[in-house]
Amino acid sequence: MARIVRIYQHGGPEVLRIESVDVSGPGRGEVQIRVKALGLNRAEALLRSGFYIETPTLPAGLGLEAAGIVETVGEGVDGFVPGDAVSVVPPLSMIRWPAYGELATFPAELVVKHPPSLSWEAAAAVWMQYLTAYGALIDIAGLRRKDFVVITAASSSVGLAAIQIANIVGANAIAVTRASGKKQALIELGAAHVIASAEEDLETRLKDIAGPEGVRVVFDPVGGPIFEPLTAAMSRGGILIEYGGLSPEPTPFPLFTVLSKCLTLRGYLVHEVIGDPARLEAAKAFILDGLISGSLQPVIARTFAFDQIVEAHRFLESNEQFGKIVVTV
Repeated sequence: MARIVRIYQHGGPEVLRIESVDVSGPGRGEVQIRVKALGLNRAEALLRSGFYIETPTLPAGLGLEAAGIVETVGEGVDGFVPGDAVSVVPPLSMIRWPAYGELATFPAELVVKHPPSLSWEAAAAVWMQYLTAYGALIDIAGLRRKDFVVITAASSSVGLAAIQIANIVGANAIAVTRASGKKQALIELGAAHVIASAEEDLETRLKDIAGPEGVRVVFDPVGGPIFEPLTAAMSRGGILIEYGGLSPEPTPFPLFTVLSKCLTLRGYLVHEVIGDPARLEAAKAFILDGLISGSLQPVIARTFAFDQIVEAHRFLESNEQFGKIVVTV
């Protein structure tokens, strides 16, 4: 028997239920791990609420990130033995391979032996944030030295990962956050500039920072009215990568700005990288190098116990966090 988290209906954090169930062993090509820590993501709150890109048959498990010890290895799997310390690249379907539980099973190709210097909490906080930021900034945008890159929702785990990756390649990270309360923390984390969008004029500040050449790369999970000042400050031929839709307001299409500057506005899902073996291997190599060198360091906002999964989801939706929320098992 193992404890897992399931939902029987969509709703707020209170619909999350911890149950003891018989967990079947791994199938061919799969690895089962005894989970030590879970990384929480907004995708899980969306699935729980009924607004995710997957529609589960209820009851359903959930969760995308875990770290732990290999418990059992399925048929046809090489390279792992029981007792290995591993973490998990988020699967393409959290319904098929849910992470929230004491035991969880994943495709072997998504299981990674992470650097032994990482704690369980840090290991559970690695893959979603760094793969998302790497795929957008390095794989798609080709971020390079001296580029100006705008990172909105900068205090999120993905935003912080993007700042660290920008620094690795020598780009100038412009962190955008709503209020100035997180400004100093963002600077200490490596942001070259910080803009409090609720307190400053975003377009003016971006133009002051980037100068006449403008910002080449924008990395945004917000959408909404922010599109207009962002694109107004971009350089000719620049690229805006949109990976979310946090704003409840409509997102305008700045047609004449896009035309006059030959801009690229591109939707992006981390599944693009995870679902492509060659791109995933390149991303894993980049991230593991950064973890080993210390240039990539997961920031943990707060840690909860497994029995506090409801409270952890409430904190996830509070927007108060600076970095990743982790649940220990």
